[in-house]
Amino acid sequence: MEPKRCHWAEGTFDQYISYHDEEWGVPVHDDQTHFEFLVLESAQAGLSWSTILKKREGYRKAFADFDVQQVALFTEAEIETLTTCKEIIRNRAKIAAAVNNAQRFIAIQEEFGSFDAYIWRFVDGQVKIGHWKSHAEVPATTVESDALAKDLKKRGFKFLGSTTIYAHMQAVGLVQDHTVDCFRYRELQK
Repeated sequence: MEPKRCHWAEGTFDQYISYHDEEWGVPVHDDQTHFEFLVLESAQAGLSWSTILKKREGYRKAFADFDVQQVALFTEAEIETLTTCKEIIRNRAKIAAAVNNAQRFIAIQEEFGSFDAYIWRFVDGQVKIGHWKSHAEVPATTVESDALAKDLKKRGFKFLGSTTIYAHMQAVGLVQDHTVDCFRYRELQK
């Protein structure tokens, strides 16, 4: 029998279920993973997460396996080439934002020692646990995502508003928003 999952992951494709079961809500302390999710979350703006997950491998190839140092050095010509890459979302503004954000990401690493040290400050270093009975109760933004998005914008990041940042916080486990009836809710409490 299939375990009970968050409503949004039920009846979806295998990659989506794996993402829910293995990644979503798991605390991340690796800068490369943080950068990967920032690129993917900003690419998602206006689209479905399933669309982005299906293109994740394409993003890995296009964005140097999410090596922030390499992406920060992408030239205008490389950005233009990526606008023709069918394996990613070919939105020039989003691609250029990923390069810009890589540069801003490095500045944060230099200031705080790591992006991880910077981002976890917004939840006082502790996972914020939701106790949601249904997905409808899960907020789209929080005071913390508002503050983080505002600070990132002040630092020059693009395509990362509060809703996108809250999705990032969920993805990398700063917040744990599995519903209480989901098997991952209990597993991540341990």
